Amino acid sequence: MVVLQVSLFSATLLTGLIAGLFYSYSCSVNPGLAKLRDNEYLKAMKSINKAILNRWFFLSFMGSLVAIPVATTLYYYDTGVDASFYLLLSASVTYILGVFGVTIMGNVPLNEDLDRFNIEQAAMQDITLKRKSFETPWNKFHFVRSIANVAAFLFVLVAVIIKF
Repeated sequence: MVVLQVSLFSATLLTGLIAGLFYSYSCSVNPGLAKLRDNEYLKAMKSINKAILNRWFFLSFMGSLVAIPVATTLYYYDTGVDASFYLLLSASVTYILGVFGVTIMGNVPLNEDLDRFNIEQAAMQDITLKRKSFETPWNKFHFVRSIANVAAFLFVLVAVIIKF
């Protein structure tokens, strides 16, 4: 039971941290970046994309990817199938597909493409085109993963509330 409680606590905490990160990004960083000129926007996004690749981000982002399914599995073996199990299973699927999947298949390729773009040597029209081809799809993917992350967090949270 203690292992289950620790896994549920970890899943809740880590998923909440990433949900908060994505939420705050949507509320502050994206609106702030939107006001920048094209070359400033692209430089800022490049800088942010490099800065986010740190151990604290990976601990919570990848930690959620592991913690939610582990908590779901432990819950199943400890308690069986009930409403909390289905909520945890929903959180697992939502996080894996809606957060991790969207990030890996959507945001990361855009980030990598931007990283290869040489802003210093590009003409202004190419910079404008690059921003248009990056910003809109990136923000759409970010919106989807943010909603999915909040949903996964709520699924885990409600599962814990119902159980305890």
